[in-house]
Amino acid sequence: MLEIIVPAIVLSVLGFFLGILINFVSKKFHVEEDPALDDLVELLPRYNCGACGHPGCREMAHALIAKENKPADCKPIKKEQIPVIQEYLDNYFKNKKEQENK
Repeated sequence: MLEIIVPAIVLSVLGFFLGILINFVSKKFHVEEDPALDDLVELLPRYNCGACGHPGCREMAHALIAKENKPADCKPIKKEQIPVIQEYLDNYFKNKKEQENK
């Protein structure tokens, strides 16, 4: 009977402490992302097709914020969506510049 209880207790205690360690590490190394990324991903078609040269729409949003790509580089995007994304980016860069100047 003891050969079953002891390993169960050891594994339970080990799992508990590893869970606490994972929780601590996730909070310690948490990286804040720019909320504009989520907004841009919502504006993109979200096909994650890779036609733009990036593995998915989230990476395309990173490239748009870094000014490495233009909204028109997204191949499956609807033409009427390009000005909407460009306007969002213009406002984003304008607001970012104003915040840096303060």
